[in-house]
Amino acid sequence: MSAPGAGFEYPPQEVSWLKRDALLFANSIGCTADELHFLYELHPNFQVFPTYPIILPFKQTDTEVIDFYARQSSTSIPDVPKFDSRRVVDGQRLVQFYKPLPATSAGKTFELRTKVIGVYDKGKAGSVVETETVLKERGGSVYSRAVGSAFFVGQGGWGGPKTTSFPPPQGKEPDAVYEFQTTPESALLYRLNGDYNPLHATPEPGQKMGFGGAIMHGLFSWNSTCHGLLKTLGDSDPKNMKEFEARFAAPVRPGDKLVTQIWRTGEIKDGWEEIRFVTKLGNGTVLLSNGRALMKPVTERSRL
Repeated sequence: MSAPGAGFEYPPQEVSWLKRDALLFANSIGCTADELHFLYELHPNFQVFPTYPIILPFKQTDTEVIDFYARQSSTSIPDVPKFDSRRVVDGQRLVQFYKPLPATSAGKTFELRTKVIGVYDKGKAGSVVETETVLKERGGSVYSRAVGSAFFVGQGGWGGPKTTSFPPPQGKEPDAVYEFQTTPESALLYRLNGDYNPLHATPEPGQKMGFGGAIMHGLFSWNSTCHGLLKTLGDSDPKNMKEFEARFAAPVRPGDKLVTQIWRTGEIKDGWEEIRFVTKLGNGTVLLSNGRALMKPVTERSRL
């Protein structure tokens, strides 16, 4: 039996970006001055950070701030309740990288093709909407595939199916640790990528949802952790990462420290090693669980 809403396809959505957007994104997730190929548009190897497609469902073709709530509530999924987009947080994200993005979309037409995998009832806690989104050039190649879930807080109990879960890595000391210190302004910077959810800018929405105030974007933690893995194990070279995923386990407040523990499993298939990771707050609270990436680890650092 398929999950409610499974197979529903949203209308194709045109998306676009400029070099300036790529620079902003790299700055907002913690890229540093020794990674100028992400931060300087005239660098001979200038590249868009590989997880940038994850922001495009929010940004679309916008160059100006938009009404987040109005856009999120514009399309309903058949056979499931209409959820309140003012009470939504990220659940889990997987992204697979097929081709590097061009520095700008100018001169080409790119679009997102999104379909619903399923809608899952978590009971009193809420409901999860799982979708698949493909970024492709119109009439051409696919650049990335993302599977993501949105968690609608306190909007469950309607009789839908439950999701499955798998445990985080166990039984081995981490091979590497990456730390990132957020600031009170980190969410205010990240939102300029196109995710203008008020939950990350002003305290009132977070207070109503039980978070006590504004919280960081879940995708900020997700993207900054991906950057940490790529910098720590992959020499900051996008060619060394094929896939990245993690589940959102706890909110982050602006000013919190993120600590990512990274394990090399030694399991290699077609040249790609499976990497496991967990990201925690400085106090030990797990904020990203079920972390997994496919990478080609680099043992000696080189210059791009």
